[in-house]
Amino acid sequence: MPLARTARPRVPAVRPPRLSRVPRPRSLAGQLFAMQVVLVAAVVAGCALFTYVGDGQQAEESARRQAEAAARAVAASPSVREAVQAADPSGTLQPYAARVQRDTGVDFVTIMDPDGIRWTHPDARRIGERFLGHTGPALRGETFAETYTGTLGASVRVVTPVRAGPSGGPVVALVSAGITVDRISARVQDQVVVLLAVAAGALALGGLGTHVINARLRRSTHGMNATELSRMHDYHQAALHAVREGLLMLDGQRRIALLNDGARALLDIDGEAVGRSVADLGLPPPLTGALLSAEPRVDEVHLSASRVLVVNTQPVSSGERRGTVVTLRDHTELQSLTGELDSERGFTQALRAQAHEAANRLHTVVSLIELGRVEDAVAFATAELELAQALTDRIVAAVGEPVLAALLLGKAAQANERGIELEVSEESSLDDGVLPRWLPSRDLVTVLGNLIDNAMDAAQLAAGPARVTVTARADRGRLLLRVSDSGTGVDPAHGEAIFDRGWTTKSASGRGIGLALVRQTVQRYGGTLTVGRPPSGGAEFTVALPLGPRGTAPAAGRTETVR
Repeated sequence: MPLARTARPRVPAVRPPRLSRVPRPRSLAGQLFAMQVVLVAAVVAGCALFTYVGDGQQAEESARRQAEAAARAVAASPSVREAVQAADPSGTLQPYAARVQRDTGVDFVTIMDPDGIRWTHPDARRIGERFLGHTGPALRGETFAETYTGTLGASVRVVTPVRAGPSGGPVVALVSAGITVDRISARVQDQVVVLLAVAAGALALGGLGTHVINARLRRSTHGMNATELSRMHDYHQAALHAVREGLLMLDGQRRIALLNDGARALLDIDGEAVGRSVADLGLPPPLTGALLSAEPRVDEVHLSASRVLVVNTQPVSSGERRGTVVTLRDHTELQSLTGELDSERGFTQALRAQAHEAANRLHTVVSLIELGRVEDAVAFATAELELAQALTDRIVAAVGEPVLAALLLGKAAQANERGIELEVSEESSLDDGVLPRWLPSRDLVTVLGNLIDNAMDAAQLAAGPARVTVTARADRGRLLLRVSDSGTGVDPAHGEAIFDRGWTTKSASGRGIGLALVRQTVQRYGGTLTVGRPPSGGAEFTVALPLGPRGTAPAAGRTETVR
């Protein structure tokens, strides 16, 4: 007998729970829009409710005044006083009351005797019945108003007495005029319809204005919420302080809107700078012009009081000028190293030329020996050695400072290769150890090296023998460095322009920064730089730097041009 198969219970498949997507927080513009819509709706609803309550009270007060005016007019009418004393008051007063009711817009005008028996009524069948309401104050000669439910329903009514004579007398009748509450409510409902229409229009207009404003806000905030904006602000502040390059942001009026620590240090800005104009920072005119330019600037080299800066500017605009973003990079050290590299390259070329000349002289000596002219070979070699040693001895004897002496030897080799006579004047006298510690040799190389290079270029461009004379000496607490050349001299029209960055008389490939670096270095150490014309012609540049303690140096140097 086959065994029965036991059915396995079906286990429902377990599905992994669906991860609900976490909704992104509403943007700041969306939050403000929702808040403003609720606020506008609440203000409109509050105004509508206040107006509705006020309109109800005003409608009731208006109905009371209307009924009182009608009642007093009827009570003061001479024809009414005559009719109430006639044999049949209703025959005369009923048509009169109907006409007054129609002309004044009230719902009823009831004239009655002092006991309250009606002589008139909108429903003629009610004539002769007792008036439903209070009459006591009117019998005492008072006019009063009340809300009472009578034959026509609830109404706002006024009761006033009718006197026997125009100037007073006993009460001979009573007049009541009124407007039903239903009619007052109908008036209020008409006003409510208008009020609701105005409220709906105000809500729609407020919502539309809020939508437009928040659309602009959404574009300005790029749809970010408050948390994202706060996080971006924190990143922004951290980035500003972390970036070592200078960052400067100017608004449309060229005032500083933002600057980081790097820009403050590179531009030597002290105190509060935000809100100040760039023109008021006291920067050199070329640098100020670059910062104020409306055109982009890419990797322009400018000089501040103490630094070589690479400036990049980019205007920020979207239909109109919004401002400018400026980045600053410090190339002072790089420029100095570049100058040193140029000097080393010149030394290398000079050494290569000297090696070539030495090889020629050595071949000459060897050839003389091979020809058996040993004495001539010795004389030739001795003369060349004495000539080279005399140049070295003359420079080292005049300038004992090793860095400047090495610079002069290298420049002498360059000058010899270029066919220029470079000599150290007899008045030169600078012993080793004279220079103070705060005056680095690198800066002296920048000053003297650029002056010599400029002098050799000027001497080589002029007609006749090219000659450069260098003087270096310590004189009464000052270091004097003077370089003169046999060139054409400095054009008086270019007296100050020659020290501007980019000015050069060479081809367009020249950087035109050498003399600008010289002036910057001299001003940094409180020295003076003068340009004149020596008796022999050409140009003469004289630098005077203080040699005393750093605190005794002048605060700023000066540049003079001697015609």
